[in-house]
Amino acid sequence: MKRWSSLQREIYKLIDKQIDFQMHLSIYRMNSQYGSTDLPRFWITLGDEIIFDYPKQFVDKDESGAFIKNLKGERLYYPYQTEISDISKLIREYIDTPKEDVYSKHFANDHWDLINILKAADKRFGKRRLELLKIKTESKTTQKIIEYRLNAELL
Repeated sequence: MKRWSSLQREIYKLIDKQIDFQMHLSIYRMNSQYGSTDLPRFWITLGDEIIFDYPKQFVDKDESGAFIKNLKGERLYYPYQTEISDISKLIREYIDTPKEDVYSKHFANDHWDLINILKAADKRFGKRRLELLKIKTESKTTQKIIEYRLNAELL
């Protein structure tokens, strides 16, 4: 897998420059009495607002403590490192998918609804595709990006 900065550069080539859309990845060192580990964080901003935040927005709690839950509702107790790799692989798959196939392709490993976010920000798609995506998706994040892009086009 390529370094994050290389992948980030490649996805930015597809993102509409009229919107202030940024993707970030950081690694936080966590030390405890039991040892230490690196905990990655992946987040997306639109303007000054964080619109996607992994793992934060996927953390859930029950009587046994905190756990990560993906969009399928699957409980993942210590997914951080593998899921960040999976997110990077998903972004790579999106980049490598030809434009004519992106809208029809089923991205089976999208456990975070990330592909719709990328589609909404993708400059290769215009008003007609954005409006179709807005109807198709229930994601408030995706709809927010679509509204942002449609309003940016009016300026």
